[in-house]
Formats: sequence, structure tokens, C-alpha cells
Amino acid sequence: MKALIQRVETASVNISGELHGEIGPGILLLLGVEKTDNQASADKLLQKILNYRIFSDSEGKMNLNLQQREGGLLIVSQFTLVADTAKGLRPGFSKGATPEQGEALYEYFVSQARSLHPDVATGRFGADMQVSLINDGPVTFLLEV
Repeated sequence: MKALIQRVETASVNISGELHGEIGPGILLLLGVEKTDNQASADKLLQKILNYRIFSDSEGKMNLNLQQREGGLLIVSQFTLVADTAKGLRPGFSKGATPEQGEALYEYFVSQARSLHPDVATGRFGADMQVSLINDGPVTFLLEV
């Protein structure tokens, strides 16, 4: 499982011209699911994201996590994160989960996030989405489990 997290001032997802989810200060999470992923890897990644210290403390050091910051979490499925880009000029997706497995793990991840964090918004699995954000920093990390 791969997560590209970005510290944001705001982020939102629009689907078919309508606002589907938005957050204020917090984390925009682009989530990619691979064939070998399962609920245990989803749980491990979620714990890492919720506790990853990317927010500034009173001294300007990255010492606070999302929960300490009381920030929002916008979770967006991102199939292309699991692409194999090592060879050639076209990405390969053989490592990616099937749509059924990917959707099941995405929905599980969202459900777990909502049970652990009060401010969670989402995109829609498999939808054509327009994602807007104001990256704070910029601060961006790729997390893998």
C-alpha cells in the first residue's frame, strides 16, 4: 500500500462538477492499493499517517501529528501510485490490486480512519475526480507499508 501525503491549508474533491469532500488544514492522502495488500497493511499505514509528525510546533519544528494538530484528512483513491515506471515510457499496472480488491481495501481504510479520526472526507473510488489543494510548505511524503 502506498500513500502520498501532502500537508495542506485546504483540499477538496469535485466529481461531475459537484463538491464531494473537502477539508481545511490537514492532510490530503492519495492512496494506492497493490495486489499484496490486506487489512493489516491498511491498518499499519493508517496508524503511520495519523501519527506522522509533519505539522509545526510552536518553535516551527515538524513535531506534531494530524491528531495533535486536529486537522482534516481527505482520502482519495489513486491507482496510478502503484504503477511500475522503471522501464519504458508507459506505466505498467501489474502490481495494482484488482478493482474489487482495491475498492474493498479503500472502503476499509476509510471506515477505519473515520473510527479513529473525527474529520475525514473522501473522494469516490474509481471516479473521475478533480482534486484541488493548497499545499502547505510544500510538505509532501510518500509512505509505503
